[in-house]
Amino acid sequence: MNIQIFGKSKCFDTKKAERYFKERKIRYQLINMTEKGMSKGEYNSVKQAVGGYESLIDERAKDKDTLMLIKYLADEAKEDKLLENPQLFKTPIVRNGRQATVGYKPEVWKTWE
Repeated sequence: MNIQIFGKSKCFDTKKAERYFKERKIRYQLINMTEKGMSKGEYNSVKQAVGGYESLIDERAKDKDTLMLIKYLADEAKEDKLLENPQLFKTPIVRNGRQATVGYKPEVWKTWE
């Protein structure tokens, strides 16, 4: 398994995801979304795995202005704006190759090999 956890340092679910993999002695790579963000390739892979960019947007994000702006942009521009503002992603985003989940989903992670 090649696990990547995209999360935020203050996100409770990100910490729970880290603990889940640590307890099972599964190696993972933690990427801080607020510092580094996500590459276009990683984003496209995750978007395809979770069924579209809409499921990646955190409706409860603190940046309400950018969140509202995204709702009114054309689809192509929405995705670019989302990549520019990693604080709007729902976390944790856990990726294993072509598989990915958004949020704390241990029931899905159990099935990964």
